[in-house]
Amino acid sequence: MAAARQVLWLWALLGVPRVLGEPIRYSVAEESESGSVVADVAADAGLTPAQLSARRARIASPAGRQHFGLERGSGRLVVAERLDREEMCGRSRTCTLAFELLLSDPLQFFPIEVSVEDINDHSPVFPDERVTFKILETSDPGSRFPVGAAQDLDIGSNDIQAYSIVPENEFFTVSYQTESESEMHVDLILQKPLDREEQPELDFSLVATDGGSPPRSGTTQIHIVVLDVNDNAPVFTQKVYTGRVLENAPKGFVVLRVVANDADEGINGDITYEFTQSGGQTYSDFTVDTKTGDIGVIKPLDFETTQKYEFSVRAMDGGGLSAMCKVVVEVVDVNDNAPEVVVSSFNSPLPENTVPGTVVALFAVKDSDSGVNGEIKCALEEQLFFSLRPAFKNYYELVTVSALDREETAQHIVVVTAADAGSPSLTTTHTFTVDVSDVNDNAPVFNQTSYTMYVHENNVPALLVGAVKATDADAGANAKVSYSLVPARPPEREPCSCVSVNSENGDVFVLRPLDYEQLRQLEVVVSAADAGSPPLSSTVSVRLLVVDENDNAPLVLHPGAQDGSPPSSELVPAWAEAGDLVTKVVAVDADSGQNSWLSYQLLRATEPGLFAVGAQSGEVRLRRPPTDRDAVKQKLVVLVRDNGRPPLSATAALSVLLVHGSWDAQLPQQSPAAADDEDGALTTSLIIALVFVSLLFLVSAAAFVACKACKRKELSSGPVLYGPSSVQSYLADGAAAGTLPHGYCYEVSLTTGSGNSEFKFLKPVLPSLPAQHSSAEFTGNHADDFPPAPMIMGDADFESPGIQSVGQFNGL
Repeated sequence: MAAARQVLWLWALLGVPRVLGEPIRYSVAEESESGSVVADVAADAGLTPAQLSARRARIASPAGRQHFGLERGSGRLVVAERLDREEMCGRSRTCTLAFELLLSDPLQFFPIEVSVEDINDHSPVFPDERVTFKILETSDPGSRFPVGAAQDLDIGSNDIQAYSIVPENEFFTVSYQTESESEMHVDLILQKPLDREEQPELDFSLVATDGGSPPRSGTTQIHIVVLDVNDNAPVFTQKVYTGRVLENAPKGFVVLRVVANDADEGINGDITYEFTQSGGQTYSDFTVDTKTGDIGVIKPLDFETTQKYEFSVRAMDGGGLSAMCKVVVEVVDVNDNAPEVVVSSFNSPLPENTVPGTVVALFAVKDSDSGVNGEIKCALEEQLFFSLRPAFKNYYELVTVSALDREETAQHIVVVTAADAGSPSLTTTHTFTVDVSDVNDNAPVFNQTSYTMYVHENNVPALLVGAVKATDADAGANAKVSYSLVPARPPEREPCSCVSVNSENGDVFVLRPLDYEQLRQLEVVVSAADAGSPPLSSTVSVRLLVVDENDNAPLVLHPGAQDGSPPSSELVPAWAEAGDLVTKVVAVDADSGQNSWLSYQLLRATEPGLFAVGAQSGEVRLRRPPTDRDAVKQKLVVLVRDNGRPPLSATAALSVLLVHGSWDAQLPQQSPAAADDEDGALTTSLIIALVFVSLLFLVSAAAFVACKACKRKELSSGPVLYGPSSVQSYLADGAAAGTLPHGYCYEVSLTTGSGNSEFKFLKPVLPSLPAQHSSAEFTGNHADDFPPAPMIMGDADFESPGIQSVGQFNGL
C-alpha cells in the first residue's frame, strides 16, 4: 500500500494525469472490522473531500455487493462489512476485489483494486474425526499407512506446516510431504512389529499444526486394529486418475473407473472402493461403485462454481489392507450462462440541447462462462442518436452522437445487446429509456400568414372582431403563448389605440366606434411570445377593414342657394317641346357602394303631368309642351334617395317660369342707349366667363388627376381618411359611385329686343366666383367627366336688343 501511494505521489509531482485503465491498488487484512480505514482515496485520486461531496462521489461495484464504503467528509476508503478471504477467493493465492470510485457532474470514475491479505483464522481440519486401521501383525516395520491429510483454508505460512502424534508411542511415527500446492501426503509409519496377542488395539491422536502466529491445530483419532496373516495390500493401477466431464452431464454419467489389484486370495483379496477427502476438495457431487470402482455424477455440475475436483479413493481388501489413489475430474465449460449487464450510472432525462458526445450511461458486461464462451461483444439496435464507447476492461459508455430534438422524439428507447462468442451464442438485452427534456428552441407560429377582419362602422365599443391563434411546439412554460400589439413599420409608430388584443387567447377588439368616412382600414401587428427564458416570439399583420353603413343622407348640390338666398327659377319658353331638358338635380352621398347609389323621384309639382324626373340621372324634362293654361310659375319638389338599408333621402325645391308669347314683351322696356350699353356689357361678360370657365376646367382636371393618384397611394399604404367637410371629396366619391346623371342638353334663345331675362347656368360652388350673364346651351356628360368642383345653375339678367346669342358650356 505504501508503494502504491509513492507511485501516485510521483505521478502528481510529475503532473501526469491518471489513465483510467490503471487502477489504484490497496491491500487490507481479512476479518477487518467494519469501518476500518483502508486508505485516503481522495488524496490518491488527486481530489479533495469537498470535491467528493460536491460531485456526489460513491463506490460502484460490478458485482453489486459493496465490500467497501467511502467517507465523503474525509475522503477515506473504509471497510463496509467483514471480509472473509476464504469465502470470497477460496485457496487462491491472490484475492483482489475490484470496484470504481464514481463521480458525477461531470461523470468520472477511478478503478480501484484492493488485495485481501490472509490471516490465520482457520484451524486445520481432518476429513474424518476417527480413522481405523486394521494392520496385520505380520506387517514389517517401515510399512506406511496413508491418512487423509488435514485441510486448512488459509494459505502460505498460515497453511499446515507439521503433523505429530499425541501421545507419542513406540509403534508409529508420522511422515508428510507436499506433492503439489494443493496436495499433501500423510502416512503413519510402523516402527516396530505389532503383537496382536500383546496389544490387539492401539489409539492415539494425529495432530496437524499450521504456521500462524499463534499457530492453530486440528486433531483426528487414530484407532489401530491388529489383524492376523493378511500380508498383501491392494495396489492401484495408477497413482493419479484424470477424467473430463461436461458441466451439463446427466445424473449417473460415469466419468472414469479406478482399478486396484490384491495378490491375496479369498476374503483378503476382495477389494472395496470408497472416497476419502484429500486436498480440501469434496466428492459430494460424485459417487463410486464399491465393487467396480466406477466414478459417476450424482447431481448437476457447474463450471462457474468449480472447474476441477480433486479427491482420493481408497481400495481396501477383506483383510483390512488398503491403498489410496488420487482422482482429478476436470469440468468442461458449456455455454450455459448469458452475459450480464450491470449499470453503474444512468442520466435521464437529457436536455434537448445536449451536445454530442455526452455520456448518458456507464455499464459493465460480464459472463460467468470461460474462454470463448465468456467473450462478450456489445451493440446497439438501430440507433441514430446514441452509440457505445469502450471505457476500460469490460466497461462501456453510452454517449450521444447527434443533437436531440424533443419536438421530434420526446423519448428514446435504447436497447443494448450483449452477446457471447459461444456456440450457440447467448445474448442479453438491456433497455435504457432516455427521456428528452424541453428547451425553448421553437418560437410561436401563427396559423395564418396574415389576418383580415371586418367591422361595421358605428360599432359598439369593445367589439370582438376576430382572433389570432399561434401555437408553440415546445412544452410547459415554453409553449405558453401570450399576445400583444407591437408598433408597425416604421418602428417609432405606436400601435393603434382603437384596437386591443387579449393576451391570453388572441381575441381582437375594437375599443371605440369607427367612421368609414374617416377611416376605411388600418393595419396592426400582433406579437405572440412564449414564456421561455429567454422568450421567443413571432409577429403577424392584422388588417382591419371598416364596412360602410348607410349613415349619410344624400346632399343636394344643385339646385341650391349657396348664400342662403331663395333658389333661382328655371325658364321654359313657350315653344319648348316634350322631352326638352328643364334643369338637372345634382346630389352626392358620402357613403360608398350601394349606400351611395342615388335615385330621383318627383315628389310634388304644381302641374304633375307637365314635368318628369329621370330616376337615375335626376334630369327634369318636359313631359308635354307647355300651354297657355299652365301657370307661369311652377313649383317642383324632387326626392333624392340612396340605396341603403334603410334608405336615407333629401329633397330639392325647384322653381320653373313658363314664358308665353314674346319674351321681350314680358321684360322691362329700356331706352336704345341703355340697350346698347347693356349689350356691350353682356358681350364683355360673356368673354370673361368663357375665359374663366376654360381656366377653371383645366385647373379642375389637373386637381382631379392629382387627387386620384394620391387616393390610390393612400389606399395602398394605409388608412384612408375622408373629410366630410370637403365638397371636392364628396363630389369625387359621388362620381366614383356613379351617382351623377347622364349627359344633358339645355338650350335658351333670346330674340332681338327682348327685355331682361333670368336663367341659370353651371358655375363652381365657390363664394368668391360672381354670376355670369349669357344665353347658354348646357351639355352634361357622365358623372366621371365632371371636374372636382361641381357646377350649379346661377342667375343672369340680359338686355340685348337686336342680338340673339347662343352660349355653350361643357360641364365636366
